[in-house]
Amino acid sequence: MNGSYRRLRLINETLDSVEDLVNDVEGLAALHEWMCPVEGGLATFAGIHYNLFLGSLFDHDADDRRDLTSFITMRHTGIFLCTEVGHGNDAARLETTATYEPSTGGFVLHTPTPAAQKFMPNASAAGGPKAGLVAARLIHTGRDLGIFLFLTPLTDDRGALPGVRIRRLPDKIGYAVDHCLTAFDHVRLPPHAFLAGEHGRLAADGAFTSSVDKYRLRFLRSIDRVTPGKLSMSAGAIGLTRTALTIAVRYAHTRHTTGLLNGQSVPLFDHGSHRARLLDALADTYAATLLHRAVLSQWVRGGVADRADNERLVAIAKAWITWQGRAVAVECRERCGAQGLFPFNGIAELPDYYPAGITAEGDNLVIWVKAAGELLGRDMPAPTAMAPDRNRLDDAEFLQVLLGDLEYIWHQRARAHWLKAPSTTPLGRWNAAAGPALEMTNAHAQRQAARSLLAAATRSGHHQARALLMCVHRLFVLRRLARHAGDLLAEERITADHVRELPDATEAAMAELAPHALTLVDALAVSPKILDRHPIARTDFLAAFDLVTRHARTESLDERGNTDVRTPWPETEALLHAHGP
Repeated sequence: MNGSYRRLRLINETLDSVEDLVNDVEGLAALHEWMCPVEGGLATFAGIHYNLFLGSLFDHDADDRRDLTSFITMRHTGIFLCTEVGHGNDAARLETTATYEPSTGGFVLHTPTPAAQKFMPNASAAGGPKAGLVAARLIHTGRDLGIFLFLTPLTDDRGALPGVRIRRLPDKIGYAVDHCLTAFDHVRLPPHAFLAGEHGRLAADGAFTSSVDKYRLRFLRSIDRVTPGKLSMSAGAIGLTRTALTIAVRYAHTRHTTGLLNGQSVPLFDHGSHRARLLDALADTYAATLLHRAVLSQWVRGGVADRADNERLVAIAKAWITWQGRAVAVECRERCGAQGLFPFNGIAELPDYYPAGITAEGDNLVIWVKAAGELLGRDMPAPTAMAPDRNRLDDAEFLQVLLGDLEYIWHQRARAHWLKAPSTTPLGRWNAAAGPALEMTNAHAQRQAARSLLAAATRSGHHQARALLMCVHRLFVLRRLARHAGDLLAEERITADHVRELPDATEAAMAELAPHALTLVDALAVSPKILDRHPIARTDFLAAFDLVTRHARTESLDERGNTDVRTPWPETEALLHAHGP
């Protein structure tokens, strides 16, 4: 873990401008996309330091008394302390307090209950001195004014500072990051510890002003950097998914197995049952990648008037991309068989890395519930009348229309459940509508992903690339329509003939894509430096695997067969690079 912090400082030293990176949401997303497959813990530290910590400092009012040099140079690592043990997705109810002291103009930071302990990563003394932005309730003349951020020194070279208690938590699955419980015992902070902005400022005489009346909105403004964080989480998942797919598809072309004739040996990819699952994963990976690209661009270039819609789309996309990515990674791992169980092959542990993105920056299900409620409250225009028997399943525009129809169908069902709910309480009504409302949100995400994929195909000036992307779009949509063919048939948006044709149309799309699978995964541009370190991703798989296993040290076993002495495996990356491809 200390190595991750050292590498983060090395990255920091190579930057022309830390400030430019912090203010470049697309750059931060790219950092996560390329870093997560290599070292996810490092990506986590980078996202927290650059986006949540420095980004929040830069986005609030500047204060000449607040020297940021040590954070920009990384003499101190910045962290972000928001979630509490007792308050995760209900973070607007955080209990940590920062009480204003009129005599000094400063604050007293305190953890009033065990439930108020901060439950966040990389707060330990590992990696050197740290400071955090702590989300706490501003108590001013006995009044609770809402939750704001406070810059708080946490550790020095010797450990936690006075009044700060940091308890390291046991290891968790996924990335190696130092999760901790952090508490404060009446820690005094100077006046400039308070991160001010239009949502809340303190004058020299202590008078508080705010242009935001609602306390919840003050809190959301304080943690505004969570939305770029969602984009980075999505980008990290994209990087993992592209890597998993590339390894699995390359291995499927290299690994040979029995054909239908005696003595015949064919690549795994020649078996339709194997190929179909990988091509399905390929379509999902392309859709997720291009959805992320579109949403990221929309967020960066969106205006104030579109902010709420764009925030919702970022949240929906983050959930869909991380969920879909995990499903692809699990499928790809399984398609690699027993070789996929060995970490040195680069795919065994990938599915375990997604829960961080699924949970962080807002639990996926919770942010989808919020998005579903917002979408449910908006009117959706009824589908335009059409003669479905005149439309073909290879018509991209028709397929897009059908995805919109699915979203409308679930929207109407959710509203009907809401209105007919036996309970009159808001929670009871929502519980009645939640099932179809979440299906609506999923349909919305799929439609947006398919639209992004179709737009990329349309923009392509290369004939073959355009044809392949159109086919990927067709496969992606047909797979989803097949799961809801009954709903579309019942609403007369497709015909019985369409339902009968769906399996054949899907097989036809796969047959068209199969000869180009390696081209499509090569276009995902996973670094050769990543692929070459994993035997099953190499064209010389058997030779590479033999090389690694021959150089591995064996374990010493006692007479009962138990491991007596464990010795490490060699550095496979250096070994394979030394012997070439």
